[in-house]
Amino acid sequence: MGTLHPGYFTDGLAADPALATALEGELTRQRSQIELIASENLVSRLVLEAQGSVLTNKTVEGLPGARYYGGAAFADAVERLAVERATRLFGCRCADVQPHSGSNANAAVFLALLRPGETILAMDTAAGGHVSHGHPATLTGRDYRIHRYGVARDSERIDMDEVRDLARSCRPRLLVAGGSAYPRQIDFAAFREVADEVGAMLLVDMAHIAGLVAAGLHPHPFPHAHVVTTTTYKSLRGARGGVMLWDDPALSAKLHAGVFPGVQGSVLMHQVAGKAAALGEALRPEFRLWNEAVLGNAQALAATLLETGWRLVSGGTDIGLMLVDVRGRGLTGSAAAEALERAGIACNKNMLPFDPLPAEQGSGLRLSSNAGTTRGFGPAEFRCIGLWIDRVLTALAAGDPEPVERAVAGEVAELCAAFPIYPGRVA
Repeated sequence: MGTLHPGYFTDGLAADPALATALEGELTRQRSQIELIASENLVSRLVLEAQGSVLTNKTVEGLPGARYYGGAAFADAVERLAVERATRLFGCRCADVQPHSGSNANAAVFLALLRPGETILAMDTAAGGHVSHGHPATLTGRDYRIHRYGVARDSERIDMDEVRDLARSCRPRLLVAGGSAYPRQIDFAAFREVADEVGAMLLVDMAHIAGLVAAGLHPHPFPHAHVVTTTTYKSLRGARGGVMLWDDPALSAKLHAGVFPGVQGSVLMHQVAGKAAALGEALRPEFRLWNEAVLGNAQALAATLLETGWRLVSGGTDIGLMLVDVRGRGLTGSAAAEALERAGIACNKNMLPFDPLPAEQGSGLRLSSNAGTTRGFGPAEFRCIGLWIDRVLTALAAGDPEPVERAVAGEVAELCAAFPIYPGRVA
């Protein structure tokens, strides 16, 4: 043991004070701040322990039973468990739980099903689509011909007639449904009709609605989609990572190869363990109750914001996510998000459909009820949150935000103290 420093196998975070301080600060932030960022949630202690397990030491490549490394028996057991739970949860025949992220899962599908230069039709990021669906700054945007559909200017909802017309014009090889900032239900059957008409395959990215789909509270992408991708955090309330799902075993070899060796190398087995834990939790009856609460809380927050004079994109939400237009008070999304964070409320700036401002500023805020619902907030708490948002942003627009920000921050801290998370846990 002379080549190892003392305490190598025994010391915890206390051995690295700088790192411990940063992690303790993050735990304090999560305990004392309201989380409204749609790409975040609060995982269970089970998921934390699974993802922080000794599987972080294990390297594997390939699929269970056909690894390129030895010593994989227990890694195989964990991955098979995650795959079985994913297919049972979403009622499909096949899954790949190895993608490091939802973006990696999307890239793997593109690589598996398309040749360079072929055409993808996906939602424009300016209308609520995700950058991994073909934004010019990504490899996808470079390697494929990307055409984009948006939303109707009057309703701010997907116009399937426009999607059909664009598909007939550009003849995509792959049609993508789903986005990162679209607050309404998506008609997957209508997308499949368009895909069939033009000879395209349909990919559904359900990262922000996967929990609702699993709980039966949103239309299901199967049997309409050829392939479905999702993240495992956000509305699935689990470890950070991605999953691919499909029903046709004839696609399996291509899709698995799209992940490895296509877009990534060895599997993050500790992450797969965290996914297995979260998918197991999602199979419990309580998961539907949580998703029902997500929807109820989102409606309470949306109603409060509308009552206080804020405009919501498309007039409201069907899911746990909504977009608030702050232009009417002369604000930018970036300034609004910064003010709310000073008041103890974390959210993110976002572009709105037909936004004249760049993404770095944006004219809106993207809010979600997911993490607050996990914490235990109900409609009453979300109505308070809506009123706090109104107070902070009204003061910001009036040019004197600091007193209101301080007052709201104190009230936020009191509410969070009444709904503790990870009690007694040291970061």
